[in-house]
Parts: sequence; C-alpha cells; structure tokens
Amino acid sequence: MESNYGSPLPSGGSSAQAKEAVSLPAILLMVMAGLTFLYGLVSLLQPVNPEQMAQFEQMMDKPELAQMRGMIEFMTSTGGRLAVSLPYLLINALVFFGALKMKSLKSYGLAMTAGILSLIPCCGPCLCLGLPVGIWALVVLRKPEVRAAFT
Repeated sequence: MESNYGSPLPSGGSSAQAKEAVSLPAILLMVMAGLTFLYGLVSLLQPVNPEQMAQFEQMMDKPELAQMRGMIEFMTSTGGRLAVSLPYLLINALVFFGALKMKSLKSYGLAMTAGILSLIPCCGPCLCLGLPVGIWALVVLRKPEVRAAFT
C-alpha cells in the first residue's frame, strides 16, 4: 500500500485514496483535541488550592496591587473559571468534531474549520503542537481530489 499523505492523488482519485490522505491528520487532530479538552475539563473541575489563595491574599494586601484583587477573586470563582475555560473547551470540542467529520469525508466546511482552529496557539489542540498538524490537514484538504471526495 502506497502512502498518499504527502503526494498528490492520481487524477480521478477514488474516495478511498482521499480517505487515506486525510486519515492521519484527522486522527492526530482528534487525539490532540481530546487530550486538550480533558485537560481543560480537569483544570475547570479542580478545586482552588487554599495555600495559593493565602499567598495571593498576602500579595493583595499591598496598596499598589489593590486593583488586581477584584480580578484575582473573579478568576478563582466558579464563574470566572468557567468564563476562561468555556471558550477553550468549545474550540477543542469543535476541532475534535470537525476532525471526526474530516476522517469520514463529510462536511468539508467543518473539516476546514477544525484545521483553522487548530492553528490558534493559545487555545488550539495541545497548544502549539496543533500548529503543524493543522497546517498538514489544511494542505491535504485543499487538494482538489480530496475536496471532490467530500459529501
């Protein structure tokens, strides 16, 4: 079996060849997005460390840092943690779902969206590790033979 991951598909390429071409980038995106989603979920559900909060409170007693006290209190509250984690979780869930659709050659737009979202370094899958895989997925998806195989 030949590897079509980096080479162009022959003219009139079949759906099986297109599926093989998108398979590895899609699987890597799913694994990275799944791991990043789980990390975000664990960090959201993890209780706040009381020792760290005591250190923050000692720092916030200084008059020049009084303005930061409200921000720290918000970020350690349930609503603040949810406000920070929710976009992160949603982006990675969308990348996972788009990669799943990419693997089955359905929904070209969602597959492209997953590839583009994986390029966001601060909240994409596995932070910066999603960058090369996202580029790879976009290059494969832009091949006319692969695009034609999507339903």
